[in-house]
Amino acid sequence: MTYAIGDIHGCLSPLKRLISALDLKDDDSLVFIGDYVDRGPNPRGVIDFLIALSANYECHFIRGNHEQMFLDYLNGVQGSTIWAYNGMETTIRSYGTIRSIPEYHIEFLNNTVLYYEEKSFIFVHAGVRPGIPLKKQDPKDLLWIREPFLESSYPIKGRTVVYGHTPLISGPLIQEGKIGIDTGCVYGGFLTAYRVDDNFYLSERL
Repeated sequence: MTYAIGDIHGCLSPLKRLISALDLKDDDSLVFIGDYVDRGPNPRGVIDFLIALSANYECHFIRGNHEQMFLDYLNGVQGSTIWAYNGMETTIRSYGTIRSIPEYHIEFLNNTVLYYEEKSFIFVHAGVRPGIPLKKQDPKDLLWIREPFLESSYPIKGRTVVYGHTPLISGPLIQEGKIGIDTGCVYGGFLTAYRVDDNFYLSERL
C-alpha cells in the first residue's frame, strides 16, 4: 500500500501518532508531500523523525516551497529573505541558531525531489500547470502554484495529481484527476495520510 502524507509544518506529535495509527507493513511505502518545516513547534524533530523512518520503510520526500526557501536562505540566494515572512522563526528556534543546523539535515533537504510518480499517480507539493507534460513543468509551479491548477478538473490527462500546499481544513479534496491532502494541521486542522490504493485516509490533530 502507498500512503501520501500532507504538509507537516513542524507538527511532530500528530506525525508520530499518525504513523503509529497506520500500522504499516514492511512492504508499504510513504510519500511525504513537502513542507516539513516552518510555522509549527518542532521542525528539527520532524526531520529527524522522517530520516529515522526512512531507515525502516520505503519513503519518498517531495520538496515543498518551505524547504526551497530554507535551502535558498542557506545558500544566500537573492531574495531568500522572503523566508523570514513564512515561518522561518520557528525553524531556527528549533535548531537554536542557523549555524546549528546539522549537515545531515541539509543533505536531507537537498535530496528532496520535485515530484514522484507511481502508476497513474503524480505526487507533487503545490500542483502542476494544466496541460503541460510533467517533465516540462516549471519547478516554481511545482512548488508554488495555486490557480490555475486549483480550478482545473484534469490538470494532466490520464493521471491523478496528489498535492498539498493549499490548506483544506474541512478534510482532503478527493476528485477525479486531483487529490488535495494538506488539511491544515498547523492552522488548527489535521495531518492526513491518504492511501492511494483505495481512497482510505486517516487524520490526526495537533
